[in-house]
Amino acid sequence: MTDQRPLASVSLDVDNLWSYLKTHGDPGWEQRPSYYDVFFPTVLPILERLGLRITFFVVGCDAAVPAHEPLLRAMVAAGHDVGNHSYEHEPWLHRYAPDQLEAEIGRAESAITGATGRRPVGFRGPGYSWSPTLLEILLDRGYLYDASTLPTYLGPLARTYYFWTSRLTAAERAQRAALFGSARDGFRPVRPYRWALPAGRTLLEIPVTTTPILKTPFHLSYLLYLSRISEVAMMGYLRFALAMCRATGTEPSFLLHPLDLLGGDQAPALRFFPGMDLSGRRKAALFARVMGVLGEHFRLVDMTTHARAILARETPLRVPDAAVASAAHSPAPPSVTSAVADVRPARAGAGGAASNAASGAASGAAS
Repeated sequence: MTDQRPLASVSLDVDNLWSYLKTHGDPGWEQRPSYYDVFFPTVLPILERLGLRITFFVVGCDAAVPAHEPLLRAMVAAGHDVGNHSYEHEPWLHRYAPDQLEAEIGRAESAITGATGRRPVGFRGPGYSWSPTLLEILLDRGYLYDASTLPTYLGPLARTYYFWTSRLTAAERAQRAALFGSARDGFRPVRPYRWALPAGRTLLEIPVTTTPILKTPFHLSYLLYLSRISEVAMMGYLRFALAMCRATGTEPSFLLHPLDLLGGDQAPALRFFPGMDLSGRRKAALFARVMGVLGEHFRLVDMTTHARAILARETPLRVPDAAVASAAHSPAPPSVTSAVADVRPARAGAGGAASNAASGAASGAAS
């Protein structure tokens, strides 16, 4: 019997130990400390037990490490999909010059392909960073989709919390001034659409799904933070978000991070991070519950499978906001305002509560 459930894709940004330290402004990240040897042997059996096949967005410089290749090959051998998460994992890709951005994407792609034997066809920018130039480069390189947008109003709140808890210099804060985007990002759509680019070209965008209408995040980092307050509240919020998805015809793209499945006992250097007071065992149990609820109403697939299904349907066509285009190469630290405007349909082939919300929203800080 054919499964009639709508699709939901699951993806994981493989942000390594050094990338969290770099984003946080901690010393020692330049030595590229890694928890790959803990992460993959922990996560792959969990996914296998749950029967999940997901997309891993891999950072290129990690794929270039010879010791990581057997772990990445094991990931692919287990049936998982692979995506490009940049080479250096810098959440200010929107400030890169075109030739620098082309080199960044190509270098990561080569490293990931060499380590996994699979060429990525999807991209997610670190820190949800993107620009119109990036979209054109992805098209030129034959990518199927981008997944770099997070439609939420909470970006500035998350950024404030992040700056408050980090050890950044003034220059580093300026460099990260657009991290998590602006409140205007909340006006962007939750459902997938196609970017309208020059010469009539289009590229599929699959946003990280937030609660329709409210635009509040419900990816696993956020849910785990809520579980520390109340597991009942966590599950209630998840069910509400998914009910809103069903009511609006939204097929979720559900985001994971390594620290959603690694506890403070497995990554002690990151105990400062929200939710790292939970053990790995506890997180695995909560993850299984969340996936169970998600799977009640949606058929869980990797992002490439989801993208191909979306491209076979009619999807809205949108143009990047002018503010994004002008900010893309600004020499000053710009505030990325990733608003978009409707054009036409395109067919296939074309400290209190605020502190808690900010902490949860910032849980994907190294994304």
